[in-house]
Amino acid sequence: MKLPNGPQSPAVLQMLRWITSPMSFMETCAERYGDMFTVRLESKSPPLIFVSNPEVLQQILTNDTKALEAPGDTNLVFESLLGKRSVITISGAEHQRQRQLLLPPFHGERMRSYSQIISDITEKVISQYQIGQPFNIRSIAQAITLRVIMQAVFGLDEGPRAEKLQHFLGEMLEKGSSVLSVALLYFPALQRDFGPINFWGRQMRRQQAADKLIYEEIRERREQPDPSRTDILSLLMAAKDEAGQPMTDEELHDELMTLLIAGHETTATAIAWAFYWIHKIPSVRQKLLQELDSLGDNPDPSAIFKLPYLNAVCSETLRIYPVAMLTFARVVRTPIYLGGYELEQGINVIGSIYLTHHREDLYPEPKQFKPERFLERQFSPYEYLPFGGGARRCIGLAFAQFEMKLALAKILSSRELELVGNGEVRPKRRGLVTGPDRPIEMVVTSQRQVKSSILQTTTV
Repeated sequence: MKLPNGPQSPAVLQMLRWITSPMSFMETCAERYGDMFTVRLESKSPPLIFVSNPEVLQQILTNDTKALEAPGDTNLVFESLLGKRSVITISGAEHQRQRQLLLPPFHGERMRSYSQIISDITEKVISQYQIGQPFNIRSIAQAITLRVIMQAVFGLDEGPRAEKLQHFLGEMLEKGSSVLSVALLYFPALQRDFGPINFWGRQMRRQQAADKLIYEEIRERREQPDPSRTDILSLLMAAKDEAGQPMTDEELHDELMTLLIAGHETTATAIAWAFYWIHKIPSVRQKLLQELDSLGDNPDPSAIFKLPYLNAVCSETLRIYPVAMLTFARVVRTPIYLGGYELEQGINVIGSIYLTHHREDLYPEPKQFKPERFLERQFSPYEYLPFGGGARRCIGLAFAQFEMKLALAKILSSRELELVGNGEVRPKRRGLVTGPDRPIEMVVTSQRQVKSSILQTTTV
């Protein structure tokens, strides 16, 4: 069997390069070997084929659950964090069942009902910072998205359990974002304490404390059901599959962990990048403020969501430095012909979102931030895929986009901000995803009055 070309260095060196500098590793491979290349991250495991060709990606993502499948063993790296019953770590019919149970809370009016929560929490968090007081915009974004997801998922914003859970989750994610933490995930033999070096043990104790709080909440809800509650946990506890079976406590716990971790860390990073680009490029900020002002005071959340330039800014933010670098890996279940290669059973293929988003043929000057791209043309789900694709496409994508747009609109409409310093900020690995390589420092320079649409019309 002939596979696409790829680096010939020992697997352990390829793994170290992948852990420490994944984006430059992918770019180097793409320059040398093209838009399909083979990487070996473990000497005893099957090779992994990276793909950034939209036509091949379409073939991969439309063959989900047929010739290809996202297997549990490839996604084991997520298991220690999310659990064995998470929609991310299970596969086949089990994955399909969980996905169907999870989808309803993230669609239509149910999702939009969270708009007031997003707006109120955003205002509470940003109002803590005085004019002239510098802050890390990612910290603010993370405070907003964690509190939003806590309230949306659990119906908890304040109180001892909410505060403890936020504390443990925040610490887990912060400590888990380092290169050392990622190395421990990829090298399971290192997942133990070495004498006084007890990094892994401390991380596990934080996770166990968070687990205990989540199981306590589930138990209380089972003992004291309240049909009037509309938070996601209540909806999931009431949901039943086609056989009439509800989720078990373990399934509920693992899905809640998935929503709490994947549902706020990623959105916070995207919001932080958006603020960076909006204030890095004055013309972008000017156009965006003009569009936001056109809605007048107290605009309807659905009107904000539909704003074309705001959508373009958010789309370009997620294109240039996608928080998720990759789709979930798929394993070949039955032999398949992909991109000129006959692949046998057991070979793993993975879509590189980052490389696809940086293709010159799709996005001219791909390193430049240009929201106008998304006003000038439509991109297919295989050319633009910040939330992955196929059967593994992110369930919370609509919620994440909604939250991102409302938080941006709320802060930009009410405050004048500027970046502290003008240095470049680049992406780097942050845990299993990406983030800024240094804090994005900002400052509120003044309060801002929204110009009414009538005033704007008369002055144009």
